[in-house]
Amino acid sequence: MPDLLIELFSEEIPARMQKRAGEDLQKLVTNGLVEAGLTYASAAAFTTPRRLTLTVEGLLDQSPTTREERKGPKADAPEKAIEGFLRGAGLTRDQVEERETPKGNVLFAVIEKPGRPAAEIIAEVLEATIRTFPWPKSMRWGSGPLKWVRPLHSILCILTDEAGHSVVPGEVDGITFGDTTEGHRFMAPGRFPVTSFDDYSAKLARAHVVLDASERANTIWNDATNAAFANGLEVVEDKGLLAEVAGLVEWPVVLMGKIGDDFLDLPPEVLQTSMKEHQKFFSVRNPKTGRIERFITVANRETADNGATILAGNEKVLSARLADAKFFWENDLRVAKSDMSVWTQALENVTFHNKLGSQADRINRIAALAKELAPIVGADEAQAEEAARLAKADLSSEMVYEFPELQGLMGRYYIGETEKNAAIAAAAQDHYSPLGPSDDVPTAPVSVAVALADKLDVLTGFWVIDEKPTGSKDPFALRRAALGDVRLLLENKHRLNLAQVFEPGIARNISARLIHDDEYYAKQLDRFRAELPVELRNTLDRLDTKIVLGDPKTQLRYRIVIEFLSGAVFAADKDAIRRDLLAFFHDRLKVYLRDQGIRHDIIDACIAMPNNDDLTLLVKRARALSETLATDDGENLIQGFKRANNILTQAEEADGVEYSYGADIKFAEEPQETALFEALDTAEAKIAPAMEAQDFTTAMSAMASLRGPIDAFFEAVQINAENQTVRRNRLNLLSRIRTLCLSVADLTKIEG
Repeated sequence: MPDLLIELFSEEIPARMQKRAGEDLQKLVTNGLVEAGLTYASAAAFTTPRRLTLTVEGLLDQSPTTREERKGPKADAPEKAIEGFLRGAGLTRDQVEERETPKGNVLFAVIEKPGRPAAEIIAEVLEATIRTFPWPKSMRWGSGPLKWVRPLHSILCILTDEAGHSVVPGEVDGITFGDTTEGHRFMAPGRFPVTSFDDYSAKLARAHVVLDASERANTIWNDATNAAFANGLEVVEDKGLLAEVAGLVEWPVVLMGKIGDDFLDLPPEVLQTSMKEHQKFFSVRNPKTGRIERFITVANRETADNGATILAGNEKVLSARLADAKFFWENDLRVAKSDMSVWTQALENVTFHNKLGSQADRINRIAALAKELAPIVGADEAQAEEAARLAKADLSSEMVYEFPELQGLMGRYYIGETEKNAAIAAAAQDHYSPLGPSDDVPTAPVSVAVALADKLDVLTGFWVIDEKPTGSKDPFALRRAALGDVRLLLENKHRLNLAQVFEPGIARNISARLIHDDEYYAKQLDRFRAELPVELRNTLDRLDTKIVLGDPKTQLRYRIVIEFLSGAVFAADKDAIRRDLLAFFHDRLKVYLRDQGIRHDIIDACIAMPNNDDLTLLVKRARALSETLATDDGENLIQGFKRANNILTQAEEADGVEYSYGADIKFAEEPQETALFEALDTAEAKIAPAMEAQDFTTAMSAMASLRGPIDAFFEAVQINAENQTVRRNRLNLLSRIRTLCLSVADLTKIEG
């Protein structure tokens, strides 16, 4: 069985595209080979800045012969039907068989396809792969129609077996398949032949090319950490940057340079971001002071001066970049220390959403909500409001304009340079968190209040303008925002009735939409006018005339009047938005708890209970129920409950009455029946106060204790007794079981 080696050699491939390109090459080629009948033992793809490489081992030397039998129309079918069948099979009338069947004589075609040589199939598959390769961006060069990420120079394609190697015959747009490749652009120029993958990788290594991207990354990291350690420093870990730099070089040479003394006092995050974004440098930190003092760059070649010239050039360019960063920092500090309101006022000209107004409008809504949430999370109202008003001020700063990823962090630095409370400064950075399921959750009360308000405002706002996530699409990261609020509440153990909190957020965002969305405003105005007395309608029409005359103050007042007077118009809208948004939060909660091992049906059973907008209470109930159902008593109790519920439901439907009261122990005839009465009395005495105290563990445990008496009751007692008084009493007893169990959780939603 031969082995296949393919190399597509081009100009430099962007580092961000290399990993996906290697995966696509392997998938497209191997899928194409298998579809053509060529199976293989293993395959692996490799990438460097100038090449995509694929090795396929244990390939069949030819595809197997196939025999396919197709059933056609009846022998006496219309001529056109027979012609279509023959054309599809690629046969003539003489080449098909006529067979007797229960439905008459039917035509059958036996199509035999002989196997094809592997080289022929490979050439077709590789050409199709190259011509349809899914680059994110591609280009044409010269006069040919071929597209590739960068100009494609050569195609290596060979088959190797015990007898030696052979070039697969083929070409793509004048590039003929061959058995040669090139080494390092500077350190080993020129082409050389290869005979197998082992020969290929060995010769590339001698030609200063490390083929495996993971090997290049390991070399860079080991050499960088060793160089830093030798100077008593440490490299700031950045896996994304490491992967990117490994895709920029074929022969990594690690060099450590110095940062000018003028820049060492810049915030470490500024230095790290500037060096990473502009120069692809690793930051080297002093573990004693936390300052960034050196940088690591990775060259693509060895030099006679051991990289001195390269370092000198990099240090010169870096100084220019850091001079810009220092200017931004110092200029921003002057503004922060004098009057940060300059930044917040500038946000009046930055649109958040064309239907919800500017960033300044949004900040006003967040500040109002943060003040309302402050007492619930234990924060000072004035501090929470001020923190919300300053949290996004750094969006107007020059540093964040240059490096948007530093938003929040720079706000913390700038506010920290003023006389503001430290909690207010911390909230500027923390209010964006958590950004994902593994991100840390803020715990400081002021930060929690602002973070909750920030996410609740964006959620209520986009629900008001009906921009909700659909399917896999979530362009505004609303799922992440809801999950962030879920984690903020649960991990800080805060009790919050979401439905009540949604109310002011929805109202404020409806107000914003009335002001900024003219089409929505006109629609709501028509709804409101239809409900007004004639006198008020005429007054509004006169105001409308002034609007036409172009009086902006009247227009704004008019909209405020409409908003104030039309509360009844929006009542149903608000309620619908509130219900839908709460359901969205419940879905995010299911995702959060599923990762903690709590089943979705258990959560549904708890969501069906009162106060389901208090997520902390809801989770407490769900965890207690999950623990109970994990026991034998809990699991078997569910079966007993469902049996009781099914019998009771069927009897109520048949009798046309509700058996919900009147069970009396004096009508009990069996000892197991009497025992169940007593067990229910005991359980009720424990469950009622436990539920009042929200001690769900005790309530669930008391409920699970009913398992034995219920099982014994069903084994010994016939529900549908001949005596109707006894029958009704037993059905009412089942109703007690149902009522008591449903007071803890809606067990009808438990599966199984």
